[in-house]
Amino acid sequence: QVQLVESGGGLVQAGESLRLSCKASGSGSSLSRYTVAWFRQAPGKEREFVSAVRRADGGTDYADSVKGRFAIAKDNAKNTVYLQMNRLQSEDTAVYYCAIRYALYTDWGGTAYDFWGRGTQVTVSS
Repeated sequence: QVQLVESGGGLVQAGESLRLSCKASGSGSSLSRYTVAWFRQAPGKEREFVSAVRRADGGTDYADSVKGRFAIAKDNAKNTVYLQMNRLQSEDTAVYYCAIRYALYTDWGGTAYDFWGRGTQVTVSS
């Protein structure tokens, strides 16, 4: 069983930055074997895709709403994926979840992931 633990959330002002971390542990948890994604869910809204790093080629995917502001990176040695979030806006306020799937490519809909973390809260005040 794989465990994912997110960290790095918090309360920031608009325009500031945060870096989220997602550390994997447990049997079969080597992130090199997975496509790793970040999703978020704001109060009263559906969960939405944010970003992913693909197992197939190490390439990355971003939602249009975060493109140019967020950056995803994977450190295989630390078995951790990071989400660098810059120029944060109030619309970025949400619980951010890390998810992994044993597949080559990103599932943007979020229904085909094998493991999920419990999330970390990001609150951006304007």
